[in-house]
Amino acid sequence: MRDPVEGMTTAKGKILILKLNSKILSILLRDNRILSIQVQRENKYAVGNIYIGRVQSMASNIGAAFVDIGQENLTFLPLSETRQALVTNRRADGTIKVGDEILVQVAKEPVRTKLAGVTTRISLAGKYIVAERRPSAPHESEKHGVQVSSKLSKKRQAHFRETAALQRIAEKCGLIVRTNAGELADDEPLIAEAESLSAELAHILEIADKRVCYSCLHREKPAYLHFIENAYVSEYDEVVTDLPEIYAGLSEYAAQTGISVRLYEDSMLPLCKLYAVEERVKELLDRKVWLKSGGYLVIEPTEALVSIDVNSGKCERGRDSEETFFRINMEAAEMIAVHLRARNLSGMILVDFINMRGEEHNRRLMEHMRSLLAKDSVTAGVVDMTGLGLMEITRKKVNPSFREQYEG
Repeated sequence: MRDPVEGMTTAKGKILILKLNSKILSILLRDNRILSIQVQRENKYAVGNIYIGRVQSMASNIGAAFVDIGQENLTFLPLSETRQALVTNRRADGTIKVGDEILVQVAKEPVRTKLAGVTTRISLAGKYIVAERRPSAPHESEKHGVQVSSKLSKKRQAHFRETAALQRIAEKCGLIVRTNAGELADDEPLIAEAESLSAELAHILEIADKRVCYSCLHREKPAYLHFIENAYVSEYDEVVTDLPEIYAGLSEYAAQTGISVRLYEDSMLPLCKLYAVEERVKELLDRKVWLKSGGYLVIEPTEALVSIDVNSGKCERGRDSEETFFRINMEAAEMIAVHLRARNLSGMILVDFINMRGEEHNRRLMEHMRSLLAKDSVTAGVVDMTGLGLMEITRKKVNPSFREQYEG
């Protein structure tokens, strides 16, 4: 299979938006397998929302400030970002103090006992590009301009960096060209989106010091639209829903972006039954995952890390056990990459593959795992192999895991 980021030749899948057990799910489905799934949760303070918050307290021992964004909803702001804060109730001097009113954006949802995280790096994301506030510090501003997804080819990266229209817009704000831009036949949709987001961001920054504390200056799109924007366009060819109220919102979005949207209307066979969604969801919540070879994975998320154990199970070993173990491990690596993304597992992940004696087999397994993780829409990679033969993987924390979303 070729990299799905650019020039993908495999069959495309579908994005399904449906209701299961009173929960609205957005699902990226391809080859009868869930690649990504998200639960639309009722969250007034959604990731992406922008507020005027008040600094309630400082905790230098843990490098954090606690910011109230309304109705005593405390959030966590790293002190490393305070120099970039836009203070709206006094003259900014590169510091923040208790009582300061500052512009913040929700960056992370609250998880169990952890507060929601906020950032002063204000940005607006579209399907093809992200516009972000340019920091006032000169050494920070140098990092801005036109940045491009590293998952695009070198040729496409150079093209976007040298596009005059984007360079012009980047004089007003930072721009990050997303991976999906690599699928565009021409630059017009990208430039139009960049201009729109840049103008909206400028408006937010202009009115910030004229709004009262706890005002919401920007409310993020519905979760299902955010899900669509974060999916690679090369992975699906249509969006299907059986929910009329969501179809109305999708139709308006489709008119702006050109995506294919369809309302499924067969009342005799609901969309979730047609694609056996309930069974697929149960598979994502199960600790055991079977492989076609007869082997299986045991996935155990804990508070500190995620452990994954690879077992030969029912697989027939034959005469050459080493080759059999290598084949199971390679298949397991593919399934692990799928489940890390589908279950949205993050942080430190330790994988106990079946022990192999051959150095060449271990090297090929590491390379295979690296290439699979490079296709993840969330930053992920192989760190190393420990002395005990455990493969160390890291994956960036973006949202709560699927289990936390579904059962929370």
